[in-house]
Amino acid sequence: NMNAKEHVGLVGLGIMGSAIAPNLIAAGYRVTGFDVDAGRCSANQQVGVEIVDSAAAVATATSQILTSLPNEKALGDTVRDLAASPAKNLTIIEMSTMTIDSKVAAEKVLSGAGHIMLDCPLSGTGAQAKTRDLTVYASGNAVAIAACASIFEAFAKAHFDLGVFGNGSKMKYVANLLVFIHNVAAAEALVLGMKAGLDPKQVLDVVKLGAGGSRMLEIRGPAMVAGKFDTVTAGFPMYYKDLGIIGKFAMDLDCPTPLLSASLPIYLAGGGAYPDCDVAAVCGVLEKMAGIQREN
Repeated sequence: NMNAKEHVGLVGLGIMGSAIAPNLIAAGYRVTGFDVDAGRCSANQQVGVEIVDSAAAVATATSQILTSLPNEKALGDTVRDLAASPAKNLTIIEMSTMTIDSKVAAEKVLSGAGHIMLDCPLSGTGAQAKTRDLTVYASGNAVAIAACASIFEAFAKAHFDLGVFGNGSKMKYVANLLVFIHNVAAAEALVLGMKAGLDPKQVLDVVKLGAGGSRMLEIRGPAMVAGKFDTVTAGFPMYYKDLGIIGKFAMDLDCPTPLLSASLPIYLAGGGAYPDCDVAAVCGVLEKMAGIQREN
């Protein structure tokens, strides 16, 4: 007989959600999930997620619900569905990267229905999510955040209570700014090495240990070295969404982000040349610009 603490809901079973679910299950949680994509549902059912047919049905199963959604429309739809459900006193742990305005609007709808929503974006790729190498940037109701600690511990290596609702998103924008720049920087360095006649694998192994190392060089470097970008840990459409959010956020604050701006055309070229690939494919873009032909 499971108590409520051991049962968690998950709405959104995409790259992140489906990587988080097995870790929750491994930690002893019963997971009830929903996604609008039937394929995502059946894949997650195979790893032990109990699939239901709506976000509202998740709310009737359990009062603690994680949401990992692709865009503002999905967030709006999910929040309306949850608010309209007969469930009482839900805690919604919203993990997507969205504009603060859209999160505040969602929080208003949910609090109006008697629920608590937390703004809890995640730092880490889908590949990192698989190995519990995520950080949760939690913000909002401090008591609710503390009550979610064991859930966070089940799928993340670290979690922080960053204070007022929205601070989690602000911290995520700061972290993503570095991720976006470091991803292109890693590719640029590897391409310089290749053009100079160095073995890219050796460049990665040597450089990652020194002052020029970065998490992106470590995480995306192997795909860049292999020149194989089809395993998607983060895709270009998601990067465009996040780049737009962060760019506008910085503009509204009159805060210059020259390196982020410089990386934009490289990402746009990547999405054009490698539409269904991982964002590590910016390496392929820079290789072509450098006139490098690799034997694959």
